[in-house]
Amino acid sequence: MMSENVEEMLLEVPVQPPTDLFLPVSKKFLEEAYRNDEYVVLVGPQHPGSGHMRIILRIRGDIIVEAIPDPGYVHRSMEKLAENRLYIQNIPLFERPAIMDTGNMTLGYVRAIESALDIEVPERAKYIRTIIAELGRIGTHLYDAGILAIFLGHTTGFMWPFAIRELIVEALTRISGTRITASFLVPGGIRRDVPWETLEFVRKTTFAVERRLKGFEKIFIRNPSVMARLQDVGVLTKEEAIKFGLVGPFLRASGVEYDVRKVEPYEAYDMLDWEVPVADEGDSYSRFLVRVEEIAQSISMVRQAINALKNIPEGNVISEDVLGEYRDVASSDIRGYFYKVFGSIVPPAGEFTTLTEASRGSLLYTVVSDGESNVPYRVRIITPGWYYLKGFMESLRGERVADLQAIYGSFGYFPPEADR
Repeated sequence: MMSENVEEMLLEVPVQPPTDLFLPVSKKFLEEAYRNDEYVVLVGPQHPGSGHMRIILRIRGDIIVEAIPDPGYVHRSMEKLAENRLYIQNIPLFERPAIMDTGNMTLGYVRAIESALDIEVPERAKYIRTIIAELGRIGTHLYDAGILAIFLGHTTGFMWPFAIRELIVEALTRISGTRITASFLVPGGIRRDVPWETLEFVRKTTFAVERRLKGFEKIFIRNPSVMARLQDVGVLTKEEAIKFGLVGPFLRASGVEYDVRKVEPYEAYDMLDWEVPVADEGDSYSRFLVRVEEIAQSISMVRQAINALKNIPEGNVISEDVLGEYRDVASSDIRGYFYKVFGSIVPPAGEFTTLTEASRGSLLYTVVSDGESNVPYRVRIITPGWYYLKGFMESLRGERVADLQAIYGSFGYFPPEADR
């Protein structure tokens, strides 16, 4: 009985496709793709697959013809926010672009203020700031290794480095009191001295990390399937790496030996013995291996810095130029005097710029002061993720769609860096 009445129940309703859809590309781009018998594919933005960024692909068959980045979905707006906060209040703000790399992100900002005020940081504080920066570098590279593993479908390869990373997080907790975003670095030094028993814990932690990395090497780093997915994929030559503006380990993976810590040393880097890892292949596997070797170099630097601290008396970790009248009561611990010391910082009028080697590459801060206010007139931050975004997209040309996530993971790209 039901089947006899089906035709009588059908309604002829005309359906018109929507004409006001927003597309992040021009109509001309779409028309050109269709004329060339190509597809336009929007990848993301979604957290597990594209990390809050959309990648617009033009593909022919399964070959990527062009890739266009569409970042901006995190909406941090920190440069504008900084114009309405005290200089010291911006430190927690600028920790956020690359969460695990909080030490390096903060270091660039406080060094700009120190440059403006012509402040000399105490030697003990320089070594401790170097330790924090290198612990952040280790943690960031482990984080990126885990995300690369997820992109390759290797679940164990994800859990292993994240478990090792917890050792680094515990070390940072012992130093600062919080897991990652401690706002521990301040203009002129660090918030408080680090006791020897904590430094000894950090030193022992580096050996635990080293032992566990050997297991990770067997499971993931030298895994034949991982090597097959990454070798000769997403290749950028030395010339292309320079042309497209790559920075950090991704530039060094294409054969360019450039590291800000060597070229323009800061903190204690010129007092430590270390090498700059470089590769020549410029492929996804080289970008990964360079960072693996950087972990080993960072471990060595942390140990050297801790050994050097044995010969530097405890106590003086904040510059007397900053402390002023509080130099006798706050030179080793700023608690209780924080805003009395830092709340009224007013740098002289001018523009002050620093270049720092963050975990993923060159980090530039420019602080502009009007010479009258205790809030910055302008703060400009250019993160590594913004520098090498063009190179990342260019490395996708000519590769298969199935290799997109492998190349993505090889760059350790962190979209919040671009959405600063």
